Amino acid sequence: MFAAACAFLYLRLAGHQGMHPGEAGLHGLTMAWPALAVALALMPLNWTLEAVKWRLLVRGLEPMPTARALAATLCGTTIGLITPNRVGEFAGRVLFLPPEHRVEGGFITVLGSIAQFVVTLFSGGIALAVGGATMLRGLVPDAVGLVVLWSALLIGTGAVVLYLSPALLARLLLGVPLLRRFEREAHALDRVPPRTLRVVLGLSAARYVVFTVQFAGLAWQMAGTPPVAALLAVPVVFLVTTLVPTTALTELGVRGSAAAAFIPGDPAAIVPVSALLWVINLVLPALVGGVVLLVARIRTTREEP
Repeated sequence: MFAAACAFLYLRLAGHQGMHPGEAGLHGLTMAWPALAVALALMPLNWTLEAVKWRLLVRGLEPMPTARALAATLCGTTIGLITPNRVGEFAGRVLFLPPEHRVEGGFITVLGSIAQFVVTLFSGGIALAVGGATMLRGLVPDAVGLVVLWSALLIGTGAVVLYLSPALLARLLLGVPLLRRFEREAHALDRVPPRTLRVVLGLSAARYVVFTVQFAGLAWQMAGTPPVAALLAVPVVFLVTTLVPTTALTELGVRGSAAAAFIPGDPAAIVPVSALLWVINLVLPALVGGVVLLVARIRTTREEP
């Protein structure tokens, strides 16, 4: 998939008459300082919202201040940078829980990921339903677009059911042979209050708005994409990136190709926009998380009963 994304980018940009993507990106940055400043200012909000989500979910196991939850979240980002679909984020976060609660914390952390997944699927599906005919024209047959739309909505509906029914999710996870020995820990999912689930879903939606505004603002100022068109196209880019298995490194190519395909505007500028946001929202927090991992106090022994 990564090779296909790179091939698409090459073909897309090879037929473009204009500046090289790097030149277009540098030129666009000189014209887009307001949008870049907003994107950088919103990055701490993005990860603080994620940290608050996680703190709320695990407070039944280990109450912690938001600052420590943020440190755990950033460390998870560091480890997730080198794992498929960022699954290593779970390991980085639970290191900040007491050893006796880390497995339970891993199960509970799944809920935060499902909440963000649900928001991404439904937002992308709605964007496809509203503007799909324009965005997909010439890229895929109409039938394929409909399959993607309905798949997103159906998968999203299933994810909502599992998210709002943690006991059902626990039973489903325990169907995996490797997880059956953690039956007691898996039932920590049952103890997450319904109100917490609703709040976490709302925080996931707020976080989604943050990085959509970042992307749309930079696309508007760097690539000349009309704001309304950007706000419709960006959710489709996030949808494609979410559905395609990647590592954080190959995600850069997949997201760049999806952005060049769906976001109207100068493709030689759209690709640098995607890369710039990848650096702002993932690489910079991961670097901070790496420093935190070096200095954080992490318990390695269980408390005696």
